[in-house]
Amino acid sequence: MGKQVIVLGAGIVGVCCALELLRRGMSVTLVDRQQPGMETSMGNAGVLARSSLMPFNHPGLWGQLPRLLKNDTVQFRYRWQYLARNLGWATRFLLSARPSVFQETAQALDALIRLSAPEHLKLLDASGARHRLRDTGWIFLYRTEQAWNGSELSRQTYARHQVPTQTLSASELGELEPALSPIFHRALWIQGSYSVDDPHEVVAAYADLFRREGGAFKRLDATGIRREDQRWTVQGAQGSESLTADHLVVALGPWSKALLKTTGIDLPMAFERGYHMHYSGLNGASVTRPVYDTGGGYVLSPMARGLRLTSGVELDACDAPARPVQLDLAEARAREAFPLGQRLDPAPWLGRRPTLPDSRPMIGQAPRHPGLWLALGHQHIGFSTAPGTAKILAELMLESGADRHRAFRPGRFI
Repeated sequence: MGKQVIVLGAGIVGVCCALELLRRGMSVTLVDRQQPGMETSMGNAGVLARSSLMPFNHPGLWGQLPRLLKNDTVQFRYRWQYLARNLGWATRFLLSARPSVFQETAQALDALIRLSAPEHLKLLDASGARHRLRDTGWIFLYRTEQAWNGSELSRQTYARHQVPTQTLSASELGELEPALSPIFHRALWIQGSYSVDDPHEVVAAYADLFRREGGAFKRLDATGIRREDQRWTVQGAQGSESLTADHLVVALGPWSKALLKTTGIDLPMAFERGYHMHYSGLNGASVTRPVYDTGGGYVLSPMARGLRLTSGVELDACDAPARPVQLDLAEARAREAFPLGQRLDPAPWLGRRPTLPDSRPMIGQAPRHPGLWLALGHQHIGFSTAPGTAKILAELMLESGADRHRAFRPGRFI
């Protein structure tokens, strides 16, 4: 087996895959058009949480659908032209909310998160980034009794998978996070989980560790891939240089779809776009861990750069122009709950979260494409699941064992 590998994509998933393969004796070149961690991995809420096993397409989605399709909620927006062009994906996404598929997805994601968490701790130590970690979990906030009752499926799922949680009354929440306004009926503290104060810096630290251990990093805007003479070639933009290796790992997140089309693979991938903005807290107010206002449709996370407000889901084309109205609405709701100060960024940040119909990533070799490996489609939880993805990919590439990871096999959609 050839030992030369190109890993396309220097987000958290690609960096973890590159480092894992390097440590298993492969000769690895990590490739991206930007420096590591500058795209989707930059803008998340920084949460490494067991609760991420709960996909958006769960059985309760059917009851929420009439409200969501009105296209005026803070939590979910869509551009109807994009949805009309992707009705096939939308249908499969909704069908994956069936109880049987949902339970399989939750079990698979739980295993992937459990595999990832200890590996993250090892990488944070090895990379010198452990100081960015908090082990205080995060909190789901509920504004009404009705909202709390509506979250019963989530709580049952957490209990089934032994996710440690604690129910908080309004007064208990006030003691834990005194800066929050007393507008929340109840809260759920997700324990046994972590968060970081700068996701980009964590990815950059992992990439530096990869280079220190002998890995190579190359800036290249990949526009096409092809297989010739049992090797894979990555072509750069506008006739620039190309790179060749025995194996190619595509970990380009939302940009994987366009690249893989150049070799005849059409991924059923949609883009759950999202925005963030940093704020000051009035009179130094802050929260001590990320909080998710389920009614307000935002997450507020304490970061090194200030309080990061991240928005809900916007379904639209990957590179469609930004429409930050959703962030504006989320900010208005957040000001009801917390004494937000001024905006600290010159413009809202926009990211794209690549989502497959069953909300599970693809991890493994592409059918009928020897040497082409996929690590993509992690929707909202790439930051939580990247080290586990790397472990599974390396096992499949070097040790086989495909039967143990069938939930993530690329062949379910290719």
